[in-house]
Amino acid sequence: MEPLLITFRLGITFLFAFLFGLEREWSHKPVGFGTFTFVAAGSCVLAITAITFQPDNPLPLLGSIVTGIGFLGAGALIKTADRITGFTTAASVWLFAIFGLMIGVGNYLSGFLLYLSVWCILLFDRSFKQRGIGSYQRKVIIRTNRVLDIKTIEQALHFQKRKRLDLEVNKKDKKMILTYLVEGSKADISRMPLTLYNQSWFESMKIE
Repeated sequence: MEPLLITFRLGITFLFAFLFGLEREWSHKPVGFGTFTFVAAGSCVLAITAITFQPDNPLPLLGSIVTGIGFLGAGALIKTADRITGFTTAASVWLFAIFGLMIGVGNYLSGFLLYLSVWCILLFDRSFKQRGIGSYQRKVIIRTNRVLDIKTIEQALHFQKRKRLDLEVNKKDKKMILTYLVEGSKADISRMPLTLYNQSWFESMKIE
């Protein structure tokens, strides 16, 4: 393959991945431009290598790239005691490996369409969040100023989908600390502080 063509394909991959990764940095995501650029550029170079040295059957090497990046994407998942986050980031890393492969083998149309679809999904997702569309999970820690029936607290939450994760009762101070995982719209979760503030037993709360 001509050096100029190799430079062209690698340059396109680097630039497009860098721009997307930069947006992730500005959005304060855990995976930024470095990861996306490395993944896409590395996949592009390996794709070029595969079609150069194994033009008759480059699929085994290309397939190994996709599998390997899958393990890297799994590293972007963040597991806590109550939930797992980072699926969108993991999927984005995997997709940018595919993008690098497409450009590396010269399939520009598929590569550009994939890149465009990633941006469209990102923009739609951001728009939905701003409008409060969709369901979100948040961990809520509630502190009471006295010991009372748990049902009284749960009735004030107004969430059908909730799970109590922890319960602490302090006999000395006569207080309770309850931790819930609640699921609802962004608007419902935003109204929680005001709703609970008006309860006589409420002392403080924290939404994570």
